[in-house]
Amino acid sequence: MHRAMFMTGSSVIDAERAFTREARARRLSNLLRTLRREPADCRQLPVYDERDVRGGARVGRGVREVPLAAICGTVEPSRASLFDPSFRPAAPARSRWQRVWLAEHRGAVLPPISVVPVGDHYAVQDGHHRVSVARARGALTIDAVVDVG
Repeated sequence: MHRAMFMTGSSVIDAERAFTREARARRLSNLLRTLRREPADCRQLPVYDERDVRGGARVGRGVREVPLAAICGTVEPSRASLFDPSFRPAAPARSRWQRVWLAEHRGAVLPPISVVPVGDHYAVQDGHHRVSVARARGALTIDAVVDVG
């Protein structure tokens, strides 16, 4: 759930506070998963491979609005540890995450993310930080190029 954040008037400070809030929520979620004795692999973004992607719904390629709630994983194993299943960032994502947050805050038009269908959901090919920032800012959808391979 999106929590309102008091803006300080300094974009850099606001970006730092936004990242800190999301990273703290990730740590709390991980602690709760540990207390519930959930497997460690539940703490990072699910990774899908070609076999998973082929099972996706056949829709035409193009840019469209995709519900952020329908984005459930990645096809890039190197990105999985940077985000949890809710796309909350880990510490190594800090500088890039804050740059994306600042760009969005300033009204820059960011390129659409790239996703592939996985069943009724989507996995990110490109744009992990943009998804994370959009969720943190309370957006419901994001522009995406849907690639059906």
